[in-house]
Amino acid sequence: MPALLPPLRNVRRSLVALGLAGALTIPLCAPASATGPGGPPGGPHGGPPAGGPAAPRPSTATGENVANPVLTGPIANTSPVGSPQHGYPFLATDVDLRSAGYVEQEFFVSGTATSYATRGTGTATVVSTGNPYRTRLVVRRPADARAFNGVVIAEWYNVSNQWDQEVDWFQSHEHLIREGYAWVGVSAQRAGVHSATGLRAWSPARYGTLDVTAGGTVNDDSLSYDIFSQAVKAVRGSTGRKGPLGELPRPRYVIATGHSQSAGRLANYYNAVQPLANVLDAVVLHGGGGVLRTDLPTPVFRVNSEGDVSGGILPAAARAQADSAILRSWEVAGASHGDWKLIRDYGPLRKRDIGSYPGGYPGEPQTCALPSLSRIPQHMVQNAAYDHTLAWIAYGVLPPAAPKIQMTDAVPPAIARDSLGLALGGIRLAQQEAPLRINTGTNTGPGFCFLDGSSLPLTGAQLAQLYPAPRSYADKVVATTLADVRAGYISRSFVRDPAWYSDIRDLIGEYVASGAVTEAVGATLEDRLRHAERAGLAGDEPPAIAHLRQLAERAGKQITDAAARDGVVRVTQALADLLTEARKLDQPKGH
Repeated sequence: MPALLPPLRNVRRSLVALGLAGALTIPLCAPASATGPGGPPGGPHGGPPAGGPAAPRPSTATGENVANPVLTGPIANTSPVGSPQHGYPFLATDVDLRSAGYVEQEFFVSGTATSYATRGTGTATVVSTGNPYRTRLVVRRPADARAFNGVVIAEWYNVSNQWDQEVDWFQSHEHLIREGYAWVGVSAQRAGVHSATGLRAWSPARYGTLDVTAGGTVNDDSLSYDIFSQAVKAVRGSTGRKGPLGELPRPRYVIATGHSQSAGRLANYYNAVQPLANVLDAVVLHGGGGVLRTDLPTPVFRVNSEGDVSGGILPAAARAQADSAILRSWEVAGASHGDWKLIRDYGPLRKRDIGSYPGGYPGEPQTCALPSLSRIPQHMVQNAAYDHTLAWIAYGVLPPAAPKIQMTDAVPPAIARDSLGLALGGIRLAQQEAPLRINTGTNTGPGFCFLDGSSLPLTGAQLAQLYPAPRSYADKVVATTLADVRAGYISRSFVRDPAWYSDIRDLIGEYVASGAVTEAVGATLEDRLRHAERAGLAGDEPPAIAHLRQLAERAGKQITDAAARDGVVRVTQALADLLTEARKLDQPKGH
């Protein structure tokens, strides 16, 4: 018989990753002033003082007014993933879930939904009830209940492309898996199901019975809110083999998330339907979201890129809303709405299931005015936001505040920039504070260029001016990253993020492609990098550091082109130094 709730140690694990050890002893009725890292001194790592009970708060998201849907599944695959028969979940992940101890399953959810009218920040009004629907859930979860941290991230699929897209999974899946979250994708909108490229058209045999329009009578997505509520209700009621979480115990909390178009829908949901449904514990809005009401107890975390601020994705009135006991807003300097990581992770699946790569994917023609897709790893900030949201709802620990990106006094306002063109203010990751490229959230050109930002390598002269001494770059990367960890803007588990290694791999590949590094030397360096990455992603930092130092030594001896040699040695030494210094974060003060 499974436990009613996941083990407490698994909830704590995600908080420890943030350095929120102090949060584990905060009183259940925490004062609104209690903050995590970056707040007033108290417990360890700036957390609240110790002494209170360590049990997390029970969820108050009862969902008692939400109907229980009918769940069917898991739906079996009728063809291999990638086959033209499409007998598998659309955008089935290519992540090696089995090795990570995770499974992917798809379910159908059906019932009758209420059509809601929403306006501004007011509570929704009922238009009609009893509208039949049938949609799908995609679930990626730990296979073993002992690995589950008790939290479900419920993503509202983005349908801007006229098909389901799981932006937040692409951005944060490594972290979600590492910390034991379950992820659920909900197909709630008409475009994702009924468009010419939607689920029904993509696989009539698998998805032909899906319908979120009540037989074509409700085509304005006004059913989407209740469909999402009922999908979450099904997840919340999952108890050991009965429900979409399979063998896992009932989740402690459900956090809704959505990017861009989905963030807008979730902002509407929060204002209009959450007061009626009360089925969510918190909401994370990524890349947009409108003005939010201030009289609800449900926390909202808003994470936006420079591109969201400069491109009008985040309305000015929403940006002007101050942080409060239920709202926290972060802005990431240099980041773009759609970025390098998103397109790299999403591209192969889009090619497999849609037939084309997204714009900016490596090897595809560049159509924007500047090389597109910022390389700022904003996903590291998003990862921390999920963990902070868990601390917020479980222990009342407010996330740290963060400075906003600076704007000029021009009319209309523009991003304030330094002499290189880098945005000022905001959360500043090492890739922005110790730049090797000019990363911005802005670009021009056809299609989605305005969303994809830009990334332009610095010249040799610029690099020499910025980093005149051999250790200049590494020292700045280490100082900036550790400061971000201590402030709570990225989690302690940043050392296991693959982006550190893929950046080095990309750089080596660029030098090989240009002829600055021979293919033989490039292969030798990439082999050493693979060893470092394998150890680093497993959390085994000492061998990762040793392999990185060996890589830097070999690059220094084997690369004859001075610029390429300096480039590879610079980034490799910086990562080795960063991993070395990060180990000191776990040592008691005075050591």
